[in-house]
Amino acid sequence: MSLPISRRNLLGVAAAGLAAPIASAQARPLNLVMIYCDDLGYGDIGCYGSPIPTPNIDSLARDGLRFTDFHSGNPVCSPSRASLLTGRHNTRVGVPRVFFPRDSNGLPTDETTFARMAKEHGYATACVGKWHLGHKHPHLPTDHGFDEYFGIPYSNDMVPRWLMDGDKVIEEQATLDTLTPRYTERAVKFIEKAKDKTFVLYFAHTYPHIPLAASARFRGKSRQGLYGDVIEELDWSVGEVLRALDQNGIAGNTLVIFASDNGPWYQGSSGRLRGRKGMTTEGGMRVPGLFRLPGVIPAGRVTNAFASVMDILPTFAAMSGMKTPAKPLDGVDITDILRGYATSVPRSAPFLYFDGWDAQCSRLGKWKLHFARRNDFIYSPSPQGGPKTLALRPPELYNLELDPDESYDVAPENPEVVKRLMERTETMLAGFPQEVKDARAKVLATPTGPSEPGRLP
Repeated sequence: MSLPISRRNLLGVAAAGLAAPIASAQARPLNLVMIYCDDLGYGDIGCYGSPIPTPNIDSLARDGLRFTDFHSGNPVCSPSRASLLTGRHNTRVGVPRVFFPRDSNGLPTDETTFARMAKEHGYATACVGKWHLGHKHPHLPTDHGFDEYFGIPYSNDMVPRWLMDGDKVIEEQATLDTLTPRYTERAVKFIEKAKDKTFVLYFAHTYPHIPLAASARFRGKSRQGLYGDVIEELDWSVGEVLRALDQNGIAGNTLVIFASDNGPWYQGSSGRLRGRKGMTTEGGMRVPGLFRLPGVIPAGRVTNAFASVMDILPTFAAMSGMKTPAKPLDGVDITDILRGYATSVPRSAPFLYFDGWDAQCSRLGKWKLHFARRNDFIYSPSPQGGPKTLALRPPELYNLELDPDESYDVAPENPEVVKRLMERTETMLAGFPQEVKDARAKVLATPTGPSEPGRLP
C-alpha cells in the first residue's frame, strides 16, 4: 500500500529530481567538447555584436545559452588555461604567468584537470591545439589526463614553433596557414573514433593570437582583413565539429562550450568594455560564453548571470555524476543556470583578478572592487622604473550591472560595500600560497596608486 505524499515530501522529491545528474536522464552518458579560442575578444563574434559573420558559433547561442557576463580565469594565456582545466584560481595552482619555451616547468602534476577527472571515470580524452602549460614531461597534456595530444604546446609567436603529436615533435616549425584545418581534422577524427564511448575533447585554437594566418580557402575572403579571415575560418571549424556530432548521432548527449582565454590583444574587439588582454578591467577578462546541450539547456536563452571558466569542471562533474577533485575549487556548479532554473547561483567567496601573483580586483555579485593596479610606468623606457603593482587609495568600486565598462566609480556612495568586499577579499587571500601573500604585502607598502585620484583612464 502506497503512502500519501505530503506537499513537503513532493517538493523534496522534485528538488531531488532537479539535482540528479543529467547523464541519468539520458540514454547515454554526457560527453564534453570544450572549444577555447586564443585572444578572442568579447565583441569578435556575431552574436556579441561583431560585423564578422560567424553563423556556426552563433548557432550555439541560438540552440543553447549565451552568457553576457562570462569570464576567463586570467587576462593572459597560461594562467587562464590553468584555471579552466582545474576549476581553481591560477595562483592557487602555481601558474602566475605565461610559460615560454625556455621554461622547464608547467602545470603541477598534483593538480587534477577535468580530463583526468573524466579519464578516471572511463572517458576517452583528447587535447587538440594550444596547450601552453608546459612542453616537456611531466607537464604535457598526456601527463594531465589526455589520452592524445596534437598541437603547438605554447603560443604561435614563440620559437621554436613545434607541432607535436603526443609527446613527439613532428614539425620543428609548424605551418601556420594550415593550422586551423589540421586541428579541425584531428578533432573530427577523435569524435568519430570515440563516438561509441564517453569522451572529453578540449579543442584549444591557436588563433586569433598573432601572428595571424588563414588557409587559402579563407585568406582574403572576409571584409575585415586577415583578422576577419581568421575568425571566419574558426567559425568554419566550429561548424565542422558540430557537424561531426550530428552525423555520428551524439549531439544530444554532448555538452558543447565555446569561450576564449582572455580579451583581445592588438586586434579584435572587447565589445565596448574597458581594457584588453593583460588588463584586469572587464575587456581583459570578460569573454564570450556559449553552452549547448539539446533537451537540457533551453534554446535561445540569454543570461546576465556571472560565471567563469572555473565553473566548467564542477558543472561537468555535477551533470555527469562524477566526484570532484579533493583540492578545494574556486568554481561552482552552474547547472541550474544552464537549465533555466536559476538566474544566479550562490558564491561564498569573491572572484579574484590577478596580474602575476598580484591580486588587483575582486568581484561579488554586481560589485567589482579595484584595490590595486599595474604601474604601466615600469614598462616605459624610463630608467626610473618602479613597482609593478601599486595600491589604489582609495579603492574604486563599480556596479557592473549598470556600468559594465567601469566608467563610474561609486565607492564614495557605498563605503560599507567597499569595506565588506575588501574584508572578504583579504580573508580569502589569507588562504592562498605564500607568493600571493608576499605580493599583497609589497603592494600595501607602496605609497599610492598609479595616478591621482586613482581613477581608471
